[in-house]
Amino acid sequence: MAGKVFFSVTMSLDGFMAPEDVPVEYVFSPEGRNDPRVHRWMAKWSELQAWVFPLRFFRENLKLGEGGEEGRDNDIARETFERTGACVMGRRMVDGGELSWPEEAPFHTPVFVLTHTGRDPWERPGGTTFHFVDDGIESALDRAREAAGDRDVRIAGGAETIQQYLDSGLIDEFSIALPPVLLGTGIRLFDHVDPDRPTLHQTRTDTSSRVTHLTYTVGKR
Repeated sequence: MAGKVFFSVTMSLDGFMAPEDVPVEYVFSPEGRNDPRVHRWMAKWSELQAWVFPLRFFRENLKLGEGGEEGRDNDIARETFERTGACVMGRRMVDGGELSWPEEAPFHTPVFVLTHTGRDPWERPGGTTFHFVDDGIESALDRAREAAGDRDVRIAGGAETIQQYLDSGLIDEFSIALPPVLLGTGIRLFDHVDPDRPTLHQTRTDTSSRVTHLTYTVGKR
């Protein structure tokens, strides 16, 4: 039996999935390290994602050492990882990851990358192999479903990729981690999604001292 297609992201209270758009290749370049825009981007990104950094699972998965916090936030992070049998993501996310991820990329599944330019698979230690797909979002999803088997397919990002799948009616479920953070500007999670297409049903709410987790199923009108 095929699994679900889902996404799971952190979003600010004012609806942004990431700070203002600064090219990732610039963020991690020698020139970018001295740019106030990059400093502001890193500070905002760190504030948005602060709830996940202390978690035991996060530390284990990125091999940052032993210890870390347990509790409901940690359980949700682990459950999200364990349900995922394959990922789909956009090329810009991979371009940024090549500059910032550790050698053992943190997915440990096949990853299917939407791109306009062909490229040989990129295999990393720990079970992550990136496959580059240049014939559309449905083709990438079909390949991800096949690779995932009876586990779920995660649409990992970025925002434009999530929007394409949501607007095409290909998402079954999603969850948002909502910390008490305002970004003011940035990349909105639901830009370019036709509000008349999906119907949303809230199925679960989990809260901690740092973040509220909201889960929705997605239907079609």
